[in-house]
Amino acid sequence: MRSTTVVLCAIDNLISVTNQALTGFPEFLEGLTEANIPFVPLTGRSRQQLDATLRKFALAHPFIAEGGSGVYLPEDYFHLKAPRSTRMGRFTCIPEGSPQPAASEMLDSLGEETGIQVVALRSLSPRELAQNVGLRQREAELLRQRDFDELFFFAGATEADVERFRAAAATKGAQIRERGALWSLAIRANLNACVRDLSQLYQRSLRANPLRIGIATADEAEEIFPTCDRCLLLMTRDAGPSTEVAKCKTLPLYSAETWSQALESIVTRQV
Repeated sequence: MRSTTVVLCAIDNLISVTNQALTGFPEFLEGLTEANIPFVPLTGRSRQQLDATLRKFALAHPFIAEGGSGVYLPEDYFHLKAPRSTRMGRFTCIPEGSPQPAASEMLDSLGEETGIQVVALRSLSPRELAQNVGLRQREAELLRQRDFDELFFFAGATEADVERFRAAAATKGAQIRERGALWSLAIRANLNACVRDLSQLYQRSLRANPLRIGIATADEAEEIFPTCDRCLLLMTRDAGPSTEVAKCKTLPLYSAETWSQALESIVTRQV
């Protein structure tokens, strides 16, 4: 691991839950591998969901999962001990969020406290789960296997109810986030802290400060880009950058040339 560039990429809009990637993205990943540049996926998905993705695209570097709940390190990746680490599956994990069942218990508590009906995915049968999330049963089952956060949906809640639920969660140190048709509840998840912990490990391993290049679509950029040194913003025609991310280099999300341009920018550090 000699490169002092590290790519931190929000992958949820780039690779589907069934592991279909945007055109050109697999070649981009191969180019980073050839250039010996670590690619760190950032995702709201779980370790269990991401396992097939890592295998299909030959991703062998750390990743940050469940919306900043934890950093996952492949075995012996750094050859040094990570702080506050614990074993989760085949990975060493640096937790930032509170591990399950804390989120599960808090979701139940908030539902009772606010009187707002929520349905946790863990409460559904396999068939109900597949029907509600529109996935095959195996993929739906992986969806609810979480290390930190709890996935759920509101049953008949108004916008005002949702905001009241968010506010009640915030007073208890929890974050409520929309995940497509679903919602997640995490306790003390912190993407910035995850990136900081991972950066320190790279710094110790490389004996140099890594250049952190962030890649994200507009809906995820405001959370991710403040943790990075330079940024590539992937734009759709109907999404304009906010003032917080307007200074980033932009590329069209769906252009056939996007990923070759992104690779050249990263390898040459012209971001």
